[in-house]
Amino acid sequence: MRLCLASALRFRFQSWRSSRIHHGSIARIDCILSRWNSGHVHATTPPVFDSKVGFTDYEKERREFHIRVPEYFNFANVLDEWAQKEKTGERTENNPAFWWVDDKGKEIKWSFQNLTENSRRTANILAGACDVQRGDRVMVILPRLPEWWLINIACLRTGTIISPGSTQLRAKDIESRLLASKATCIIADQESAAFVDEVANCSPYLKSKLLVKEDEKTPDRRGWLPFQDLYAQASNEHQCEETLSNEPVTVFFTSGTTGLPKMAEHTHASCGLGHITTGKFWLDNIPEDVHWNLSDTGWAKSAYSSFFGPWSQGACVFVYHKARFEPVAILDALQKYPISTFCSAPTAYRMMIQEDLSKYKFPSLRHCISAGEPLNPEVGTEWREMTGLEIREGYGQTETTLLCGTFRCLENRPGSMGKPAPGCNLKIVDEQGNECPDGVEGEVVVEVSSNRPVGLFTRYVDDPDRTNAVLHDNFYWTGDKAYKDKDGYFYFVGRSDDVILSAGYRIGPFEVESALIEHQAVAEAAVVSSPDSLRGEIVKAFVTLSPHFTGDREALVQELQDHVKETTAPYKYPRKIEFVDSLPKTVSGKIRRVELRQKEWS
Repeated sequence: MRLCLASALRFRFQSWRSSRIHHGSIARIDCILSRWNSGHVHATTPPVFDSKVGFTDYEKERREFHIRVPEYFNFANVLDEWAQKEKTGERTENNPAFWWVDDKGKEIKWSFQNLTENSRRTANILAGACDVQRGDRVMVILPRLPEWWLINIACLRTGTIISPGSTQLRAKDIESRLLASKATCIIADQESAAFVDEVANCSPYLKSKLLVKEDEKTPDRRGWLPFQDLYAQASNEHQCEETLSNEPVTVFFTSGTTGLPKMAEHTHASCGLGHITTGKFWLDNIPEDVHWNLSDTGWAKSAYSSFFGPWSQGACVFVYHKARFEPVAILDALQKYPISTFCSAPTAYRMMIQEDLSKYKFPSLRHCISAGEPLNPEVGTEWREMTGLEIREGYGQTETTLLCGTFRCLENRPGSMGKPAPGCNLKIVDEQGNECPDGVEGEVVVEVSSNRPVGLFTRYVDDPDRTNAVLHDNFYWTGDKAYKDKDGYFYFVGRSDDVILSAGYRIGPFEVESALIEHQAVAEAAVVSSPDSLRGEIVKAFVTLSPHFTGDREALVQELQDHVKETTAPYKYPRKIEFVDSLPKTVSGKIRRVELRQKEWS
C-alpha cells in the first residue's frame, strides 16, 4: 500500500487470544495511520519519505513501537502463514518467496507454499535418518545452496539449534567448533566434508553427518548420509514443534580478542521476532520486494537479511551463487533481475564504483543498505552520483539484531550510522557507565534494565565470565566506540577491543597469531588491524623470527600467508607481515597490541 507524505505507518502486535501461537498462526500486525509532523526532521539533504512500510515519523515510531513476546513462538509458523496467504490470494504468487540463481545458468523459484512443503521433507530427514532431537545442536557448513535455507527452516520445525559456519573453515576450526558446540549432527558440502572427516572422530557428541551435493556429478561419501536421496523419499507431512519463545534457536560463533570464538546464543523470539525491526524499518521490505543480501551463509548477517528480516515481511529472498566475488557480476545481476532492495558490506560498494556504472541501469532498485563495517562517506557520495541511490548504513552485532540505522525517514548524514532502531535504547557512556555529552567519544551500550530489546542474545554458551563482562550494570556493552551529535545521530569510531573488521569479516587476532606461531620460523606474533582503502581494515602481523631461521625473509612472507590459509579460514590471513626484533609488552608479559595498532593508524 502506498502512503502519501502526510501519512505514517505504525505497526504494533495485537494481543494474542492466548499465550500460545499454534501451528499456522502468526502475530497480526495492526496498521494505524497518523499525521506527519514535518517539524520532527531537520535536514540539509532532505530525507526520503517514500518508505514502502510507511516509516515516516521516526519519533512517533520510537515512542509507540512494541513487540509483545508470547510464551510460545516458532518462525516456521510465520512462513506457513505466508503460504496460507498465497492460497487465499492475500500475497501474490507472482513474486516468489525464494529465488536462487547460479553462475552456470541454473535457476530455482519457490513460493512460500513450496518452502513449507520442502522444509517439512527436510525436517523429517533431520528427525529420522540424522536422529536429531529437540534441543540438539546442528552445525551447518554450506555455500549458498538452496538446501541451506531448507535446513534452517527444518531446524526451526524440529526445535533443534543451528550453528552456521563459513565454508572457509578448515579442519582445526571445525574441530574446535564441534567440541565447543557439542553438535550431534553436521551438514556440509563435499569440499567442507573433507575437512570434517579429518577431525570428526575427535567429538564424542557427533552422531550423524549429512552430505549436500552441489550437483549430480558429486560422488557419495563414505560415512555420510546422502541428503538428496533421503529428500526424494521423505514425506512432506511434519508437525512443527511448539517451541517456547525463549528456547535457543541458533548459536553463532563470533571472534574475540582472546581465546577461541565465543558462542552467542539466540532464541526463537530474538531471531524470529527481533528481526521484525530489521525487515520492516531497515530493509523497508514489503511482500512485493525482491531482496538481495550478499552475506556469506556462515555469518549472522545472513540471518539478518537473507532469512528472518525479509521473510518476516513476506518479501522474496534473492540468492546468487557464485564461487568468487566479482563486482561486474553483481552489477549485471542488479540490472538483469527485479531486485528492489540490496544489502552489502562497504567493500562491495567500493569495488563496484570502480567500474563504469554508466553502462548499467537498475530499473527496480530503490533501496541500498550497508552493514558489517563503517561506510566511507566518499563511497556513498560516488554511488549516489553514479546511480541516484543513497546507501543507508545499519549497525548491529552478532549478539543483537538491528541497533541503529539511517532509516529512510532520516537525513543520511555522511559518516553516521543513523539513530537507534525502534524498540532499542542506545547510549554513549564512559567507563563508569555515565552518559557522555554530545560529541564526546564513549562506548555504545544498550539499555537492558527497563526495556530489554527483543533481539538481544541470551548468553555466550558455557562462558559465564565473558557473558558477565558484557551484560552488567543495566547495559549490554557492545565494545564499540562512537559518539553522538546534538541531533541524536551516532558515529562509529572503532572497536574498543582488538577485533579486526575487514571487508565485513570479524577476525580475532588470537586465531591468526596461533596459526602463525605454529610455523617453525616464527618465535612470536602479534596481529592488529591496518588501514586499507578497499577493505577498510586488513590483517597485519608483526613477527619475531626464531633464532634458527636463516632463510629468505621475502619468500617467508608468502610461506606464512599460505600457512595461515591452510591452518584456519583463508580470509583471516595477514595481508601485511612485518618482521621485528621484539614485540611491545606489559610488565606481566602480555603483548601490547594497542601500541602496534596506534603505530599502524597514526
